Amino acid sequence: MSLFDKVPACDSAPVEGRRGFLKGLVAAGALAIAPGVTLYKFAEAAGVSSAVRWGMLIDINKCEDGCSACVTACAEENGWRGHGNPRTDAQWIRKVTLTDKQTGFKKSLPVMCQHCAEPPCVYVCPTGASFKRADGIVLVDKHICIGCRYCMMACPYKARSFVHEDVDGQKPHAPRGKGTVESCTLCVHRVDEGRQPACVEACAKDGGHAFMFGDLNDPSSDISKQLAQYGATAIRGDLGVDPGVRYRGL
Repeated sequence: MSLFDKVPACDSAPVEGRRGFLKGLVAAGALAIAPGVTLYKFAEAAGVSSAVRWGMLIDINKCEDGCSACVTACAEENGWRGHGNPRTDAQWIRKVTLTDKQTGFKKSLPVMCQHCAEPPCVYVCPTGASFKRADGIVLVDKHICIGCRYCMMACPYKARSFVHEDVDGQKPHAPRGKGTVESCTLCVHRVDEGRQPACVEACAKDGGHAFMFGDLNDPSSDISKQLAQYGATAIRGDLGVDPGVRYRGL
């Protein structure tokens, strides 16, 4: 049973009508975000298929408390940076510290969008700006995001950020815009080119090798073999959202 099986059925016509209306309202301003750049090309990339489900395995035993290579790499790759305000700064990926209250043991681990099979953010979005690709990557189309922040409230992982500040230095593959919501894209532009996400590559380069990225649907992939042999834990697995990011040592 999925998280949404208990949601009562309703007439979808009003919802679709509202989405169409809201899309119309923002259409004129959408191009102001990043002229000539759109996430539609990533949504419709050639070869995207439900036969593949991209996911990530993170071994927190290999994740050093003081290391932030993954955060730095993500910020540089996707053109976001902090302004010194932890309440409003972007956090496509962040390091959090977990503490065992009984023993006092502490461990640091990275948290980002979990790219759920049943993403609550997609379910609550009134415009369709939050969407899931066939291969499981969850994205936000900034061109039709109206900044309502319903997705932020729905996300159990606090993995989304609202852009409070003016933005500059945007990357062609990662359009951003003040007044919109954003989150980890699994470096979808890299994935579509057959490359690894920036955080995975940076961790390996730094010697940590805490990240593993691959196809969860392919039993012969390295990530699937590791999960089958050693297992892993999903954060808040009880919610039934089936995260695409799993943790070992949690």
